[in-house]
Amino acid sequence: MRISVVIPAHNEEAYLPAALEAVFAQTLPPFEVIVVDNASTDRTREVAEAFGVRVVYCGRKGVAHARQAGLLAARGEWVAMTDADSLPTPRWLEKLAGKAPGAVALYGPLRFYGVSPLEAALSEWGYRAFLHLMALLRRPNLAGANMMVLKEAALKVGGFPEVEAREDVLLGYRLARLGPVRYVPEALVLTSARRLKGGWGRFLLRQARNLMGDPRGYFGEAGERER
Repeated sequence: MRISVVIPAHNEEAYLPAALEAVFAQTLPPFEVIVVDNASTDRTREVAEAFGVRVVYCGRKGVAHARQAGLLAARGEWVAMTDADSLPTPRWLEKLAGKAPGAVALYGPLRFYGVSPLEAALSEWGYRAFLHLMALLRRPNLAGANMMVLKEAALKVGGFPEVEAREDVLLGYRLARLGPVRYVPEALVLTSARRLKGGWGRFLLRQARNLMGDPRGYFGEAGERER
């Protein structure tokens, strides 16, 4: 199995080294690692090149565009995605790959780092509970920081939608039309608590809005309303 790992990055020189170190520490080595330089104005590209990874430039700002550029550039059969401020645990790829046969996409839980131990534990527990519920409801909730897709299938449905948010979730809805999208609870990724800027209340409200909002009808397009 050839797995390309794609990391979109806009001005991520501070976070990117730790993310790349975590990817290179995987028990299942990736076929290639791609950093998508999303119009960075800092040393993001230089940092990536120092690690010897492929660098793909995407001049159109926005994480959805960066993810799509990485998907198109990937040479692996499978494309795993994480973020520049995220740290996949050592068996992340191994766990995803173990559940890949017969699937078109896989995803796992997240846990915040840079917060108190209690907040970290609660964030992981809450995220696991949410994903487990969504899996039972047959509504895959892919997260760009922790997902892997079969490239052929992703391209067949057009890849990542060009939206400002939820491009990862919406791709999951599309892929669910083609085959199994599996939740893999053992495939844990740690992610930066900078998402909590503004407090937990604002973060949770944003997540709820993203979950319920479907301005372009992708939820129905993916067949979820019919289930």
